[in-house]
Amino acid sequence: MTSGATRTDRHRQLPPGRPEGAAAVVIGGGLAGTTAALALADAGLRVTLIEGRPRLGGLVFSFRRDSTAGELSVDNGQHVYLRCCTAYSRLLERMGAAHLVPLQERMDVPVLDADRMRLGWLRRTALPVPLHLAQSLAGYPHLSPAERAGVVRATLALKGLDPADPALDGLDFGSWLRRYGQSARAIEALWDLVGIATLNARAGDASLGLAAKVFKTGLLSAPGAADIGWSRVPLGDVHDTLARTALEKAGVRIALRTRAGAVTRRDGGWQVSVENGPHGTEQLTADTVVLAVPQREAHGLLPDGALDGKDRLLDIGTAPILNLHVVYDRKVLRRPFFAAVGSPVQWVFDRTDASGLTRTAGNERCQYLAVSQSAAQEEIDQPVAKLRARYLPELERLLPAARGARIRDFFVTRERTATFAPAPGVGRLRPAARTQAPGLFLAGAWTATGWPATMESAVRSGTAAAREALNELGFPQGQLPQEAA
Repeated sequence: MTSGATRTDRHRQLPPGRPEGAAAVVIGGGLAGTTAALALADAGLRVTLIEGRPRLGGLVFSFRRDSTAGELSVDNGQHVYLRCCTAYSRLLERMGAAHLVPLQERMDVPVLDADRMRLGWLRRTALPVPLHLAQSLAGYPHLSPAERAGVVRATLALKGLDPADPALDGLDFGSWLRRYGQSARAIEALWDLVGIATLNARAGDASLGLAAKVFKTGLLSAPGAADIGWSRVPLGDVHDTLARTALEKAGVRIALRTRAGAVTRRDGGWQVSVENGPHGTEQLTADTVVLAVPQREAHGLLPDGALDGKDRLLDIGTAPILNLHVVYDRKVLRRPFFAAVGSPVQWVFDRTDASGLTRTAGNERCQYLAVSQSAAQEEIDQPVAKLRARYLPELERLLPAARGARIRDFFVTRERTATFAPAPGVGRLRPAARTQAPGLFLAGAWTATGWPATMESAVRSGTAAAREALNELGFPQGQLPQEAA
């Protein structure tokens, strides 16, 4: 491993006001690390990006699967974003991928009540906030008129909350909703419908501060803030292939299958010990190091004294996401996605085109559906046979066209530590990008971005780490990476 950013010669102290020639090592090739590496390289630093996996993207990735229905490109989970996710949108544009991950023209979410077999819609109009949702809420069939009126009252109260207020971090969202008259049905059919997917927790398990951030930003900041976007190609095409191309064009050296063993302060800079299989151990030197890894891994890499209360990182819990993948021998869903209430099924997406599935059964093309189950603590370790026995009949209940259809493939992907747990009190545990050690910074969706564990939070954290690093190196404010609005 040889490059300018991985030079093993003696580190030279940068003269004040002369950031030219600085080198950086970014540890972690997920969205946070990719963002930080691009921002540092764009500023002129010589950057090496270290990733232990054989690919980029972190928990946003794809893999190939041979199926009786044909070869599939499978995303490990269904990832979506909203129009209010401005930092993630900028990253897509930076990688030349925005056209592959388009947004809806307007928020349009079909919601199926499994008990009544009735379809409702959450849609917006072009009217200003909050009138943009008034028509949809007034006709939402899954709530009674009294419950709809109660939702309006709670929404107005929510609008008055400050998500950054530390007092909100210690309260749970479910108790707040009940205090404002929300019934169990309203929580299930509206608040949790959105909250579980965005927070990866049910209302009673979520910090009021993070819930207020989600709902105020997504539903009350601008009419189009909650328009939904998702990838029309395998996620690996975006966050591995295109990310790698963008990084290489920016001059970043990418070291895959390479693990950081220790980060040590040395001669006014940093030394990073890395292991790269047959190449053995090598010492890299840098002026700046960004740890863009999960919180437990960051805890293990942080030198003593670099972060006050370092052990608090170990108190940041994790939450799982379970994904069920079903290939039918015919088309059973005619919409790109839907959400369900009154059912264990949460969100279902048609992944047929994105997966590259082409095989037909008879005269009809097979269809591949992905069932995304957030806050899946109770089911994350259940055997595939048990999950199959529960969810296939449930999908037949929700989708009459699935009755009698042949299952060409059924498999499960599990992310046991998909996100940090947004539990009450987590805000005080999340560290800022800057550590107490000069030249050492943190990035990751779990850091103090103000957002829950989303792709947006990961990207914002990478930008924040790069800004802090460049600011410390003496770059003028006008040359620092722009923070998303």
